[in-house]
Amino acid sequence: MTLDDAFRTRIKQAIIDSLGLEGLTPESIADDAPLFGDEGLGLDSVDALELMVVFEKDFGITIDTEDIVPGTFDSVASIEKLIQSLGAAAEV
Repeated sequence: MTLDDAFRTRIKQAIIDSLGLEGLTPESIADDAPLFGDEGLGLDSVDALELMVVFEKDFGITIDTEDIVPGTFDSVASIEKLIQSLGAAAEV
């Protein structure tokens, strides 16, 4: 497992734990799989707000409204880009 893989696994585990997605494992969430809507995990805007708080706490970042653009929370890969762009190192 590379450092990037471990970082994405950490993001996936945070999603699972914070939203109580029982029965899911990090391995069951593809990096580019949609997280919202019927074709994804079925997350909604309230879930996105909760995830923002979790990511800020877990990764020591601050997510401002200008950091959120269309697609920011579409997938684990897009979330990873956001977190890294805000200065969080790919550490586990």
